[in-house]
Amino acid sequence: MITALEIRGLSIRRGERRLFRDLAFRLEAGAALALTGANGSGKTSLLRAIAGLLRPAAGDIVFEGVAEAEVARHEAVHLLGHADGLKGSRTAREELDFQAAWLGGGAGGVAAAIDRLALTPLLDLEVRRLSAGQRRRLALARLIAAPRPLWLLDEPMAPLDTARRALLAEMMQSHLAGGGLIVAAVHDPLPIDAVTLEIGA
Repeated sequence: MITALEIRGLSIRRGERRLFRDLAFRLEAGAALALTGANGSGKTSLLRAIAGLLRPAAGDIVFEGVAEAEVARHEAVHLLGHADGLKGSRTAREELDFQAAWLGGGAGGVAAAIDRLALTPLLDLEVRRLSAGQRRRLALARLIAAPRPLWLLDEPMAPLDTARRALLAEMMQSHLAGGGLIVAAVHDPLPIDAVTLEIGA
């Protein structure tokens, strides 16, 4: 279980361009951090660096409570990016089953995700036939189907309607109440209490 996420002196470059340098923060279990800043400031790059998909130019990313960073990334981190990572030719049910199995979840978690996100009417539809909001709900289902303590979310509310945004807020609040952590790149304020960190300021 991750008890805290600490970023120490982090610098990230994209090609020859430095996005930011000497970034530092500490996020305790049960807390959320909202990353703000202009497009291209490095919010998504920071999420990818925490997830281990991008190597920082300098600095450290520490997952307290877990012996090794790679173990934390493999077993304790969810990254939900702009691209939902869904295969269009699968049905929603097939995709959810695949995602849950890949991430270590089981049938009970899948059933809970279907119920929580009201996915039953979508299950027999091919993913490519879903709307952007429906695809995002299906992607969010992995957070319930295969629980992990650290959620890295990139504009998670963007394609959701008002009712689904309220549901996501409930999911996030419940996750934090259970000792989870959330780092979210946003343009609009998160619908939960969160510390705000402006990237590239």
